[in-house]
Order: sequence, then C-alpha cells, then structure tokens
Amino acid sequence: MVLSLVVAAQLAIAPAHAALFDDDEARKRIELLKSRVDQLETSLGGRLGALEATVKSQGLVELLHDVEQIKADIAKLRGQYEVLTYELEQAQKRQRDLYLDLDGRLRKLEAGAGAAPAAAAPSGPPPAAEGAPAPTPGAAAPSGTQSRTLAGAADVVTEQRAYDAALDQFKNGSYSAAIASFQTFARANPKSPLAPSALYWAGNAQYTLKDFRSAIATQRQLIGTYPDSQKVPDAMLNIASCLTELGDNAGARRTLEEIVAKYPTSEASGKARQRLGRR
Repeated sequence: MVLSLVVAAQLAIAPAHAALFDDDEARKRIELLKSRVDQLETSLGGRLGALEATVKSQGLVELLHDVEQIKADIAKLRGQYEVLTYELEQAQKRQRDLYLDLDGRLRKLEAGAGAAPAAAAPSGPPPAAEGAPAPTPGAAAPSGTQSRTLAGAADVVTEQRAYDAALDQFKNGSYSAAIASFQTFARANPKSPLAPSALYWAGNAQYTLKDFRSAIATQRQLIGTYPDSQKVPDAMLNIASCLTELGDNAGARRTLEEIVAKYPTSEASGKARQRLGRR
C-alpha cells in the first residue's frame, strides 16, 4: 500500500518537474532572444545615427557650396554695378566738358561780334617779282607748343584705350586678364588720372576671384599712392569686404567706421553705414 502511494506520488510530481523544466528553458530562450534584440537595436541605432550624421553633413556641404556660389554671384553683381556707376560718372563728366567747351566757344564768338571789324585783308597775295618762283600754298609748320599739345592729346587717347580694354575684360568676366591689364596700366601710367581707378578695378577683380589678401594689398597701394583720389573710400570699402571674408570682423568694422568718419558725404560712407547698421 505504501509502495503504491509512493509510486503514485512520484507519478504526480513528475509532470510538475517537467513543466518547471519547460518554463526555465523557455525563460532562458526568451532572455537570450531579448539580449539579441537589444544588441540588434543598439547596432541599428548606431548605424542609424551614423547615417543621419552623414546625411546632415552632406546637406551642410551642399548648403555651404550654395552659400559660396551666392557670394561669388554677389561679388560679380557688385563688380558690374561698380562698372555701370563708373561709366555713368564718365558720361556725366564728358557731358559737362562738352557744355563748358561749347560755352567757351559761344563767349568767344560773342566777343568777336562786338569788336570793331578789322581792316579788309588783301584779296590775294602780292604779285611776285618777275622771275621769282610763285609761293607754294600749304599749312604753316606747327609751333613747339602745338606739337606738345598734340602729343599730349595722343597720349591721353592711348591711355583711355588701354584702360577701356582692361575694363572690357573685367565686364566680360576675364578677371585674371583684367588684373594683369590694370596693373600694367598703373605701372606704365602712374601720373594718369585713370591710374587710381586701374588699381581699384584690379583689387576688385582679385576680390571676385577670392584672392582677398592680394585685393587688400592692391587697394592699400591705391590709398598710399593716391591719397587724394576719389577712389580711396571705395578702396577702403573693398578692404572691409575682404577682411570680412577673411574672418576679421573687428578689422572690417574699424575700416567701415573710418570711412564714415573721413568721408561722410561719399557714396561709400552710405554703404558703410548700412553695413554698420546705422542710419
């Protein structure tokens, strides 16, 4: 009887042990699976973070590229604006010169009309002596003063043509060629009234090509050589732009403030005030 009870008890306990064993095994498998899921999640999270960083960095690179392109376009537009401004100034100057020339001629005519008429000149040359050769008609030889005047006028025309050729290179976007032409002009014609403008445009072209240090050196050459030129405040404004591009914001601000202080009525001063946030 006792043996029967023991056997029965063992048979009853055996399924419970089996169930307990099955639960432990399942629990182990679940823990193992959870561990693998955690590892996979960690790995995927790391990969996703790296992928997001890559995407962001690529987007930033593209954005920076776009910004640089916009800066280059702005520099070109600024150069074109400066060219148009210069050409307008030259046209206005030519118009003033023409008006003054016409006014001077009219005054001379008015003065001549009010004067007493001069004695009538003989209708022809006196008769030549018998046997003497007749005078050969022709213009008189120019005097020394006239020769110098003509030579000076020819030099002015030559200078203007060389300057205009360099300016055309700038307008056409041939900045390297324009730099060489303007610098050659400034060296060959240091006393020309166009020399300061030649240096200014050379520096402007260097700025467009992002050669900011060379542009600063060229504009400082203009300021040092021609301190009384009307191009000085424009050259200083270009220097401020170069300093900004080089990251020297403090230097750029000092330059802008100097423009406002020294040349308050210039167009460059108005632009400097805008950059400084003043009115």
